[in-house]
Amino acid sequence: MSKSLIIVESPTKAVTLSKFLDKDYTVIATKGHIEDLPKSKFGIDVDNHFAPEYTILKDKEKLLKEIQKGVNNADDVYIATDPDREGEAIGWHLLQNLKLDNKKVLRITFHEITKNALLEALKNAHDLNYDLVNSQVARRVLDRVVGYKLSPLLWEKIRYGLSAGRVQSAALKLIVDREKEIQAFQTNEYWNITSDFNINSIVITFNLNKLNSKKIQINNEDEANNILKDISSGKSHLKEIKNTQIKNNPKPPYTTSTLQQDANLKIGFSSKKTMMIAQMLYEGLDINGENVGLITYMRTDSVSLSDNSINEIRSFVSKEYPKEYLPNSKNVYKVKTKLAQEAHEAIRPSDISKIPDKIKKYLTPDQYKLYKLIWSRAIASQMNPAIYNNKKLLLDVKLEKEKKIYDFSSNFSDLAFDGYKIIYNDDNKKENDNIIKFPFNVLSEIKSVLFIKSDKSQHFTEPPARYNDASLIKKCEESGIGRPSTYSSIISTLINRTYIERKERHFIPTDTGMVVSDFLEKYFSNIVDINFTSNMEDDLDKVASGKLNWEKVVSDFYYPFDKDILKKEKTIEKSDVTNLGKSDEKCPECGSDMFIKLGRYGKFLSCSRYPDCKGMKSMVEIEVQEVDEKCPECGSELVLKKGRFGDFFACSRYPDCKYTKSLKNKEKKILELSCPDCGEGKIVELRNKRGQIFYGCSNYPKCHFTSNNLDKIKS
Repeated sequence: MSKSLIIVESPTKAVTLSKFLDKDYTVIATKGHIEDLPKSKFGIDVDNHFAPEYTILKDKEKLLKEIQKGVNNADDVYIATDPDREGEAIGWHLLQNLKLDNKKVLRITFHEITKNALLEALKNAHDLNYDLVNSQVARRVLDRVVGYKLSPLLWEKIRYGLSAGRVQSAALKLIVDREKEIQAFQTNEYWNITSDFNINSIVITFNLNKLNSKKIQINNEDEANNILKDISSGKSHLKEIKNTQIKNNPKPPYTTSTLQQDANLKIGFSSKKTMMIAQMLYEGLDINGENVGLITYMRTDSVSLSDNSINEIRSFVSKEYPKEYLPNSKNVYKVKTKLAQEAHEAIRPSDISKIPDKIKKYLTPDQYKLYKLIWSRAIASQMNPAIYNNKKLLLDVKLEKEKKIYDFSSNFSDLAFDGYKIIYNDDNKKENDNIIKFPFNVLSEIKSVLFIKSDKSQHFTEPPARYNDASLIKKCEESGIGRPSTYSSIISTLINRTYIERKERHFIPTDTGMVVSDFLEKYFSNIVDINFTSNMEDDLDKVASGKLNWEKVVSDFYYPFDKDILKKEKTIEKSDVTNLGKSDEKCPECGSDMFIKLGRYGKFLSCSRYPDCKGMKSMVEIEVQEVDEKCPECGSELVLKKGRFGDFFACSRYPDCKYTKSLKNKEKKILELSCPDCGEGKIVELRNKRGQIFYGCSNYPKCHFTSNNLDKIKS
């Protein structure tokens, strides 16, 4: 009997697959990539067709020897790494580094970790897809070129330790541009008017929309008051009742990006957390003593489902719900973007019968939330639409002498048939919040319309919202920046580089992020240009489909870019980048003007006479929170501050009293609550010096969230 070795990426995946196979199969995991470009040098042989000079990762040397032993004891070797470009590349690296002699090596791919899927994959083993390998090689080489060539220039012209990434820089520009929009936004005042009318003895509130058929804009209170007078003296008339029926179709099952967006909006998960938990659900969990992969592969652009899975879903719906919930034929969805499909199916449960609530006790709270989201969306995608009965009332108030006609409207919606919403609510609030019940039958014949009163309300225009995980991923996908498998790492990289901060689930660029983005936009505009980045991703997709040579993609980028780097090294002065303008402050040492500069911890003020005068002043904003504790030196109240080096206690009389004390917490209790700011850490119960309890994030110091109100965190 021949022996076979199956090589996967994840140890958890290896355990799950092993339980599906007999003793003639051995499954071993690479634990990710086994080799990469070296950290100590460029690692690309430009003169030899841009050949990457891969080296074995130090922590994988011992593991590679173990894999080699497995190969030596096997007759057949199956590469079963993840079904995407990275997985294909890992398989290629294995072929390059293992002594395979004349052993038969085949590639197998499957999109759900179930016994049937594995056995089917073994029947349909094939060769590696070298087009996918080449696409991954091209991406890695391009990223190394940008990072290795551009980062030293940032060190020289801004400060040491900075780095630039090909895709991350374009995403950073989106965040920076949005922040500039917010800073430049000018608030405008406007007023709304609503009026109550008695129609057939029922009081209905209408919104004022138009004056003489033109959209009305009320800029101040005087204008609003004049309109109120007109309405009270005019003649009211209900001129039309529009009845419509609207079908709300179910959405397709999740792709990687839509899952990350929904998980952020509905259950507050960051993209990183979503992908981490999805990986667990995919690789397998212990469900009643059985290791089970609960979902299909979570890195995919596809919205399609296999015929088998659709049949299973339709069978489930027909058994669990009345017949009107099941369409006569299957629902079919198409990808709206031009992204390449790296997986054959959308994200779905691998076994429909594993209903979330029935296996809830085997899952952590976070695993349950995400699995329920995926399961519900997949089931709902093959159900009938929800149907709404909408009624729109149009009313006008006429002033004959003044030749004025004010147009009002009032809208009502009633859910006539819940359809797919019986299992999946795609609104981000409760259904009843959107629906107003109204006795439509009383309006069948209008007998009287009487004006009752009008109300005015003041409002102000608001700037665009900062990006959060969901909106940034959506924007990146629409713009063609990155691919679904990269969105989580893009955000994590920007946070880890301190180019952006997450505050109340929104992204704010740091001073460093603003300067780096402005530098790149000014001197290397193509690196942050959305169209350029999108076109590059298109080229990489063409490489993956065998339509374009990867060396040409790299070559076309490298030579102009390298020439530009050499030119900018000579022409850019550091002072042009780090001097951010003159301030209104005077030097505390000599009284001269001070300039805003960028340092390691953000902006600071420096004397214009530097280096003759070394006067400087911090511009770092320090957040202050009051605490119930006295200063031991002067008896004043202490405050908890968040500074550049973390949290600390300080006297409220600073600078008259300069007492400070670092915040040390030895007693920590981790709660099963996600941090509301970063979404990645868990809430930790902490104690201050006097033993008083407050709460912080386990992701400190990356996240500085604190609160003394546990109920508010839970809500």
